[in-house]
Parts: sequence; structure tokens; C-alpha cells
Amino acid sequence: MNAFVPLARSTLYSPVWLVPFDDHARRVRSAGVDVALDRHQEGEGWLPQDVRAVRTPSGAIAFPGLGRRAEPWNARPELHRARFAARGLLPLYPADGEPYAADLLGVEFLVHPYDDGHPPTVTVEPRLVRLLPSTAFPYAPGTRTVVGKVVDATRPGRPPVANALVEAVGSTSRDLADWHERTLTDARGAFRLSLRWEGEKATEDAADETFRLMATERPGRTGALVVKLPEDAGLQHVIEIREQ
Repeated sequence: MNAFVPLARSTLYSPVWLVPFDDHARRVRSAGVDVALDRHQEGEGWLPQDVRAVRTPSGAIAFPGLGRRAEPWNARPELHRARFAARGLLPLYPADGEPYAADLLGVEFLVHPYDDGHPPTVTVEPRLVRLLPSTAFPYAPGTRTVVGKVVDATRPGRPPVANALVEAVGSTSRDLADWHERTLTDARGAFRLSLRWEGEKATEDAADETFRLMATERPGRTGALVVKLPEDAGLQHVIEIREQ
């Protein structure tokens, strides 16, 4: 992983501006976040690039000067991707509003060639890269969590599904405030999801709360599970992925 360098030099054009966002804490986070850059070469796949990321004062990550060359009119746009890593966190690569797919392993973007006489014509907007808690995330003491595993119910032996999105949504009963908790499975298909907010209750004074968990591998490949707390606290839950 490449370390960040401060934005001390001239602010050249960057083909991408990425803002790491701690989804659990609901805040921008750049400290402790590493970024690696790859370039796609037809016939060879993704090739690591020795290009250092720059962290701007606002917390965005950029690659100033990437794509700058002597004769840009003889070059074609090249596909790149940025891969994020942070202790206790896993990156969620689809942009907000885009469908989830577990095989997306970076933020992909085109790098257009340019020089001083031929500036880029493509407008670049900052984009959030959400970082979700992993199974090793240091939740605050007392945080309610459920643990389990996501498996592929359509294959023999029900193998684990890595990098599956596990989430729960709901709203509080008193002020009807919407909440959304989510995490990603690790290489073993394991997950640990926090449930900080109130679940569904049969009555206002009921002790049990119901949560509906959804796991997604890609569009059309999902699974669901109902968890009741505190009744199901401490159990190892299994979410089965099937074709929908």
C-alpha cells in the first residue's frame, strides 16, 4: 500500500477525488487509510502502479498529474482502480445508489491523457468511499452485535461467501428516525453486525425486538434472516444466498 503525501505541490488535475468515509462513525476518515492504485492492461489484468496518493486538506484522496504526458493526442484513456485498506474496516466500492456486487474490488475510473496545451475536458466530482466495520472492528463497549456466516446454498457443501454485504434497516418507534447498519463478510464468509438501534416490537412495552437481516452477493443473489433479541443473542446465525 502507498502512503499518502501532503498536498504541498501545485494542485494538478486528478482524474479522481475519493473521500474515505467511516460508515459506522458517520464521518470522513483519512487517518489510518491506505490506498493502492492499479492499471488495467488488456490480456494481463490489473497491474500495480507505483503512484503515491495525495491527501488534501479536506480529507480527499487524489492522484494529481495522473494521465499527464508529452503527446496526449496519441494516447487512449486507461482504466485504473483504487483499492482501500484500513484496520478494522472493509471498503464498500459501489457508489451510493448503485447495486452491490461482491466481485468489485476497487473504485474503477478512466484516466484521460492531457498536457498543458490540451487540458482535460472531463469534470470530476468527489466521491465517498464508505468503509464498513469488519469482524475485527473495535466497537465501543456495550454495543449490541450479532455474528454469523453467509453461505452459498446453491452449491455443494454450502461454501462461504466472501465480501457479501450484510445489512439491516429500520426506524425507531418514538421519533420514526430511519437507521441503517451494514457490514461485509470476511474471506471465511463471517460477519459481525452492530444493531445499535431499536428493532420492531409487537407492543411498545415488549421486551423482544425483531431485526431483518439481508445479505447480498450481487443483484439476484441474496439471502434473508430474522433475528429476535435478546432471544437470539449469542447464536451463530447463518444466512443462505440463493437465486432470487
